[in-house]
Amino acid sequence: MVSERGARDRRPTMSDVAARVGVSRALVSLVFRNEPGASDETREKVFAAARELGYRPDSAAQMLARSRSKVLGVMLTVRNLFHADLVEGIYPVAERLGYEILLSGAAPPARDERKAVDALLGHRCEGLILLGGHLDTDYVTELGKRIPAVVVGRRFPGAEVDSVHVAEGKGVRQIIDYLVDLGHTSIVHIDGGDEAGSAERRRAYLSGMRRHGLAEHIRVLPGGHTEESGANAAQALLADRDRLPTAVFASNDRSAVGFLDTVWRAGLDVPGDVSVVGYDDNHLARLSHIDLTTVRQDPERQAELAVRAVVERLDEPRMRPRELVLQPSLVIRGSTGVPKH
Repeated sequence: MVSERGARDRRPTMSDVAARVGVSRALVSLVFRNEPGASDETREKVFAAARELGYRPDSAAQMLARSRSKVLGVMLTVRNLFHADLVEGIYPVAERLGYEILLSGAAPPARDERKAVDALLGHRCEGLILLGGHLDTDYVTELGKRIPAVVVGRRFPGAEVDSVHVAEGKGVRQIIDYLVDLGHTSIVHIDGGDEAGSAERRRAYLSGMRRHGLAEHIRVLPGGHTEESGANAAQALLADRDRLPTAVFASNDRSAVGFLDTVWRAGLDVPGDVSVVGYDDNHLARLSHIDLTTVRQDPERQAELAVRAVVERLDEPRMRPRELVLQPSLVIRGSTGVPKH
């Protein structure tokens, strides 16, 4: 026999709920799995008894009892603010469609993206949502043969995966057109290296400058999608103040924020001495003291498309890979203005 104290100390079980209501354990199991077989009155009694006893169903055990886990794995980069915006959008859509989300973060160099993906595969995820990243084409191609997957922010032509991204080139064209209309000709680009979207943004910058007859003013500084890369680019420009540009387009908002911090500390006025534009429209860009002109990528819509794409592929695994492209929009704030010279 279990003592009264032992009964209080141990974790309540589904059998305890069944005993409290006066029904079978099997019927309680049906209720928690939201399957037919119990009346509305019985369901209410079961949930009330569970609340009184402090019982919570074991989601892991429920997954093992089903042939499908109803879990989608999301691979993200831990310090990527845009990935955080995407994850916030993924959760509600997945919940509406009846799926749970399991996150696995890449934190280079200690934990690379393959390790993050392997962890998701080891937890019986039905499908994968891969946010940006540096996974190579061969790996993604093999991954697409094993499990339904969608990539957000990158394209992998030939791989059996769906992709969701904005029209990167169109966003950059909006930036260059806007800066030129303000009167800027000396426009520098801080490159994003091998980060998601960087190659497309770099090509669009070069094309846009040439289209406006500004080929002689083209200048690309090495960088990445971090505050440090933006700060390093700013230091490089400040080392030769006679060649300071009137405008800088950073490959993403984090880089732009690093650039802003460094030029402010050096005594430059933004946008008086230099206009600054980013790309992403993350929450930092909207802070009043940052007030960054940038390109919005609509992470909520990208998140919705990504979740729906992987769920549809679960239902129709033979579908051809799809490329879902959103239109970006330029958001004008206080970091840009008419050049002084």
